[in-house]
Amino acid sequence: MSDGTAGSAVPGQPDAGQPEDAQDADDPRGAPGRAGRGRRPRSYTSLWVWALCLPPLALLAAAAWFGRSVRPGADDWCFLPVVRDGGITALMGQFYFEDNGRVANAVLVGAYAEFQVAGHQWFGLVSGVLTLTVLWAVTVLALRRARLTVPRGLPLLVAAMTTALFLFVTPNTYKTFYWPAASVSHTMPPVLACAALLPLLAARSRRARGVALAVAVFGGLLIGTLSEGTAIVVAVLLVTLLLLSVPAAAGPSRSLLRLWCAAGLAGVGAGALVLITSPGSTHRRERFGAGTASMTSPESLSASLRGFTEIAQTVVTTWEYVGAAAVGTLLGLLCRRGDGSRPGPPARWALTVCAAVAALLVAGYLCTVIAYPVFQDRVSRPSAGRLWNDYLLVYVALLVGAGVLLGLAARRARAAVPLRAACAALCVLVCLSAAVSLLDLDAEMRARAERWDAQDRRLREGAAAGAEVLPYERLVISQMLEPFGRDGAAYWPGGCVADYYRIDRVTDATVPSDDGGRRPVAGGRPRR
Repeated sequence: MSDGTAGSAVPGQPDAGQPEDAQDADDPRGAPGRAGRGRRPRSYTSLWVWALCLPPLALLAAAAWFGRSVRPGADDWCFLPVVRDGGITALMGQFYFEDNGRVANAVLVGAYAEFQVAGHQWFGLVSGVLTLTVLWAVTVLALRRARLTVPRGLPLLVAAMTTALFLFVTPNTYKTFYWPAASVSHTMPPVLACAALLPLLAARSRRARGVALAVAVFGGLLIGTLSEGTAIVVAVLLVTLLLLSVPAAAGPSRSLLRLWCAAGLAGVGAGALVLITSPGSTHRRERFGAGTASMTSPESLSASLRGFTEIAQTVVTTWEYVGAAAVGTLLGLLCRRGDGSRPGPPARWALTVCAAVAALLVAGYLCTVIAYPVFQDRVSRPSAGRLWNDYLLVYVALLVGAGVLLGLAARRARAAVPLRAACAALCVLVCLSAAVSLLDLDAEMRARAERWDAQDRRLREGAAAGAEVLPYERLVISQMLEPFGRDGAAYWPGGCVADYYRIDRVTDATVPSDDGGRRPVAGGRPRR
């Protein structure tokens, strides 16, 4: 993928007719006619930018490698036997008619569940590469749209740092990145929403604009049947874009943007309607008492506000997110126009920033409102941190944008070079901090994988010998739900574990029965 921008410039290369040093606005020798003296600083800048890409890319590669220790748990137990016995269509039917109505969610869950345990182990690699690729492409095309050129490797650096922050700087990395069920519902939807931007950013011809509108409708429909939280975030952002476009004079690009927003809203609305009216969504609301009256009651709204305030406090005080502002500052310091001149802040930047912050706060609060009836006061705890991912990518993007504005304002100052060094150091420091947490999590996953594999062999051997009831040892990681939680009072997902091994039920391995065997624990198998 090219790191360059469009306009008359060749991606990653100086504009035609412009000497190379004229592209380096931070080089005092970068004036037309002095190309020979400008190449060296230009090459040096590209070299250290490429070097700075290594820490976040290494972090992502290590995280993908650690995924070999992932084993099923919680909801996974219920998905695996359904897909094994009936395929993806069976899971789609179960989601639509029984569980939650998320049809697109069932397709993605079924895609990795088809490979059973191996699907869980490879999911981190696939989702990580997809996230990096989408954010890289969005960065490249956005710079091209803005007619800005940057040193080679800088778009990759921005995408890699954003990916690392989004996936690994979270209160619960396991549920964000390694647990496929949570990732499909809350981590991947924002990334797929970003992917819907690509045809719009790349559109040049009438046919391409038509494709962009079609993708907006399809993408909105996909998000609407994939994740309620991300659907809310997308809808709020699209409405904000429409409102921001109103004061501007109409033009081809402005008209396309408005049509694209309207198409996206239509798609999201249609998808949300399919989900809300599904029998599965009705059953879920009844099961958790999450009806409209419950969500909009004054008590629920005030409790949701308290919960969102706690979430915001946790996120804002997570210092590693400063890495997003740092990489954005580097982008602002190093970008330039196609003619080599230094760009200034965009028009109406203050209004845009205020609108973006307001949209983030509104979307985050609404996501908390719809989650509160199910999670109650746990909605702001780290165990439910995966729910925050619906809007956390927007938060990281805003910090990158704030950094860009800072870089544009500081590039004329004498402190530009020290600021560049400080931002580079911050990027490395953030990656090192995330790496320490990731190594600790890897040790936990490896320990659980060894115990899980041993228990898997025991349960399979017992089922093959004709046993109908077998003991199960709880294997908890990162506050994941396991059978016999709440001091043995909760059976879920014990029924799904029994289905997976084709036995009648499992019992708590820590509770001996009076006959010297194991005491069975009664309970059904409610869907989460």
